[in-house]
Amino acid sequence: MAFSVNISIEAPIENQIQEITYDGQEIYQNPLSMSESLAKLAQKIDFSKATVEDIKKENGEQPEKGEEDPLLKDPVNYQSSLWPWDTVRNKLRSALTEVCVLADVLSIAKEKRFMVLDPVQQEPVETKPIVQVYARKKALFGAASVLLNGAERLRNTQNEMTRNRSTPDFHIELLRLRQNWRLKKVSNSIIGDLSYRTAGSKYAQTGMFEVTKAEDEPPSSGSPPPSPGAGASAKPSSALRVTVPSELQGVGYIEVLCQKDQEDLCSATINTLGPSPTTANPDVHWQQKLEAAQNVLFCKELFNQLAKEAVQLQAPIPHMVVGNQILATFLPGIQLIIGLCHSAVSDKKPVAAPPQKSEHDHVLEHSLHQLLREVHHKNTHHPFPHPSSGPIGPSKRRCLAGPMAADRYELLEMTKSQTLLEQIIQQAQHFFMRRRTEYVLDTMAKEVKDPLIVSHWNALNSPMQSCVKINIMTHGYDAILRTSLVVQVGEKSLKCVCRDGRVMHMSYEPQELRDLIFCQIYQHQINAVHCLAKCMGWQFLSNSSHLGLGAVEPLGNASSCIFASPIGDRILCWAAAYMCWPELVLQEADATAPRAVPRCLMLSHAAKADSTPGQLRGRPAKSKLAEHHQRQFWYIRLDVMERKNIMNSVCLLMSYLTCGSVLS
Repeated sequence: MAFSVNISIEAPIENQIQEITYDGQEIYQNPLSMSESLAKLAQKIDFSKATVEDIKKENGEQPEKGEEDPLLKDPVNYQSSLWPWDTVRNKLRSALTEVCVLADVLSIAKEKRFMVLDPVQQEPVETKPIVQVYARKKALFGAASVLLNGAERLRNTQNEMTRNRSTPDFHIELLRLRQNWRLKKVSNSIIGDLSYRTAGSKYAQTGMFEVTKAEDEPPSSGSPPPSPGAGASAKPSSALRVTVPSELQGVGYIEVLCQKDQEDLCSATINTLGPSPTTANPDVHWQQKLEAAQNVLFCKELFNQLAKEAVQLQAPIPHMVVGNQILATFLPGIQLIIGLCHSAVSDKKPVAAPPQKSEHDHVLEHSLHQLLREVHHKNTHHPFPHPSSGPIGPSKRRCLAGPMAADRYELLEMTKSQTLLEQIIQQAQHFFMRRRTEYVLDTMAKEVKDPLIVSHWNALNSPMQSCVKINIMTHGYDAILRTSLVVQVGEKSLKCVCRDGRVMHMSYEPQELRDLIFCQIYQHQINAVHCLAKCMGWQFLSNSSHLGLGAVEPLGNASSCIFASPIGDRILCWAAAYMCWPELVLQEADATAPRAVPRCLMLSHAAKADSTPGQLRGRPAKSKLAEHHQRQFWYIRLDVMERKNIMNSVCLLMSYLTCGSVLS
C-alpha cells in the first residue's frame, strides 16, 4: 500500500535563465518588483466572467436551507474554488454598473428626448400679512442694531487714536530713536552713543547719553486754564527724555578769521572767551538736542586735532594756542585765527554776538569739516592689498614701488603727508591771494577807462589754485586787437602766461601784478595803433620796445612806432610809456603847419618845452634846430580832441591826414 507523502513546492531561489552564451555563461532575468508583480497578476483578471452567486441572483434562485457555507463547516480543510482576485473583480464590476446607470440617467435628464422631469406643484401655504410685516420689522431692527454698533466702535477707535496722538507712546518714540542712533541696554537703563567711532574717529572723549521715559507733569494749581484756541498751537510733548553730558550741551561751531591788526585780535580773543551759561533748554526735541550735541563733539575733536598739530609743527613764526583759539601766521602781517565757539542755550532768545571787524569765513570752516571727514574715511577704508596675501595698510603707490624700481627720493615723497593745519593754512593763503587779485583787478578796471579791462574767473577751481583770464581791449576796436593773458593764483605766488607764450612769476605783493597789467596796457596801445595803421593804409616804418631817449621812465622803458602816410609826405610817431599819457608826433615835409589838422590840436617842440598846458598854442616856435632842418615836428594834443577813446583819435587823425595829402 502506498503512503501519501507531503511534498513542499517552493519557488526556486534562482531567477529564470534568459540567455546562455556560447562560452557557457548564463544570463538571468532580474526579479520582478512588487509593482510589476501586481501589474502581472492584474492582467490575468477576466472581467467578462460572472460568479456563481451573481448568476443565481439574476435567475432569482435562493440558496437552500440545508446548504451551509463550507467555510463554516470546515474552515481548515476549505479551499476556495475562486482565485484570489475574485473579490476585486466583483467590486469593480459593480462600480462600473452603477457608473453606467448614472450616466444613462444624466443623459436622459439632459437631452429630454425620452423623459421630461417637471416639478410637482404643492399646495399653497396660507400666509397672513401681519406676519410678513412683523418679520420685515424684525429684520430691519437687526440690521439697524448692527450699523449702530459698528458706528459706536468706529467712534471709540477714533477717540483712542486722538488720545494717543496727544500723548505719544514711549516704545514708538524709542523705535524712532533707535532708527537713527546707536542704543544699548545696560542693566535697567538705555545708553546711546554720539561719537564718530564707527565712522573712523579716534577721539578719546565719549559721547554717551541716557534715554529715560518722560514722566507726566501735572498742571500747577495756580496756572489758569488754557484757552480753547491755544490747544492747536501747543508743542507736542515727547515720551522720551534724553540726558546729554553738560560739556556737549548747547551750540558749537568752528570760527575762522583772517585778520591783520593785533588790536582786533585781542578784542576778538576777549569776546570769544567770555563766560556762557550751561543750563539746557528742556523744550528742545530730542532729535535736535542729539544733533546739536554731536556737532559740538565733532567741533571739539576738530579743534583738538588742530591744537595738537599747531604745537607739533615747526613754523618760521611759531603757532600759538591760547584758550579756545589757534593763531597761525600764513603771510607777513596776516594771521589765521581758528576758534572753538561753544555756548549753551539757556533762553529762547539768541544772545547778540559782539561786533567784529572781520567776518567769519564759512568756506574755510566747511573745508575744515571736509578735511576731518576725509581722515575718518581713510581710517576705515584701507586700500586692498595686491596680491591678496600682502599686508594691509600700504598705499597702491608703495605697493608698486618695488616693481617700478622707485628710488629713495620717490619713497620719501610717498611717506610725506600734510596735517590738517598745514592744509587749511595753504587754503587760507590761496584764499587771501585770490581776494588780493580780485581787488587789484577791480581797482584797475575802475581807474583805467581806456582801454577796458575785463576779467573772467574760472568757475571750476581747486582749493589751492584758481585761474583768471584778463582781456584788454578798446571799445569799438576789439575786433582789431585784443590782448589776453592768464593769471594763475597759487598759495604764495602768481603765475602769468601771456599770449606770446612768455611766463612771468610774481610774489604775493599786489604791486607786482599792478605793474604787470600797466605794462600790458601800454603794449596793447602800441600793438593796437600798429593794427589800425595797417587798416588805414599807412606804412609801418619802425618799431622799438626800449627807447633810449627822453626822460627816465618810473618803471621800464618807453616804446614807440613810426608810420608814414600812403604817399609818404607825413610821418606819425606814437610813443607810450608806463603810467604816462601816450604822445603822438607829426612830421611834415613842408615847414608850414599841416592844413588838414586844426591849429588848436598842434604844438611845436619848442612851444611844448617852454609852455605850460594853459599857454599851449598851435604855432611853431623858431629855434636853431628848426632853421637847420627843413622839416618841422608837431605834437598832436590828444587831450583836446573830441573822441570816444585814444584809438578813435588816432583813427580820425589818420583819416584827416590821408584826405589832406590827397587833396594837396
